[in-house]
Amino acid sequence: MKNEKLTEKTTEELKKTEKSLKAITGMLLGTLIVLFGLSLYITFTKGFTPLIIIPIALLPIGIVNFNTINNIKKEINSRTKS
Repeated sequence: MKNEKLTEKTTEELKKTEKSLKAITGMLLGTLIVLFGLSLYITFTKGFTPLIIIPIALLPIGIVNFNTINNIKKEINSRTKS
């Protein structure tokens, strides 16, 4: 995956990237919530399991994705105001 600056992309590319990133982030966070819930259930029924660490460790990926989405929105808004 290329790491392009947001200012180098067209508005259509930004909107497409924002849409796909929202979908991917939603699926990631949904999966992490389910995994966290199942890990808690297993912890309470069978004792401590190290699986509880996985959703906590993967949470920063969701945070980075939210920051990227916000940066894309700011770039789109700056282009539409001009």
